[in-house]
Amino acid sequence: MHHRFLRHYNRTLVANRAAKPCDVFINHRGIDTKRTVATLLYDHFYRLNLHPFLDSKNMKPGDKLFDNINDAIRKCKVGVAVFSPRYCESYFCLHELALMMESRKKVIPIFCDIKPSQLRALDNGKCAMEDIRRFNWALEEAKYTVGLTFDSLKGNWSDVVTSTSDNVIKTLIEMEGQKQMQRHKSTPMLHV
Repeated sequence: MHHRFLRHYNRTLVANRAAKPCDVFINHRGIDTKRTVATLLYDHFYRLNLHPFLDSKNMKPGDKLFDNINDAIRKCKVGVAVFSPRYCESYFCLHELALMMESRKKVIPIFCDIKPSQLRALDNGKCAMEDIRRFNWALEEAKYTVGLTFDSLKGNWSDVVTSTSDNVIKTLIEMEGQKQMQRHKSTPMLHV
């Protein structure tokens, strides 16, 4: 099933490559996960001919951080949020998560070496209270979304990458099916 979808999806992808927005936005805390799960996910999605977005892979010197990241989130189809022990210390991570939630993107959480109950944006005096409220709302949304858990001391990186990939592909298949149903509903019927 996945292979048939990927063949169809890849034909469509090749046809639209020039203006192709990212399929999967990978939200993560670089200091915790860039050299492990975030890059493994990016490479895996790329090999499947999906169009992933990972800041260190998709951006180049001179790019505007917020412009590029915000645009990628708004245009992506699904998000993967890799929560880790220092995730909530990053304004960028929390901003990206909040934007995905506000944009009503489907987000697949991976709780890597952290429990959902440990996620909280704290007022360290560097953020406006409005941002803190926005970030905590997004974290609450993520906490109550079924996700994957991973213990880096006991787990297998390949397993978490495969599970995440399977969930992303299922989501893309569902989205493509819904899109086709919408097109079918809007196509006028000819009566002979």
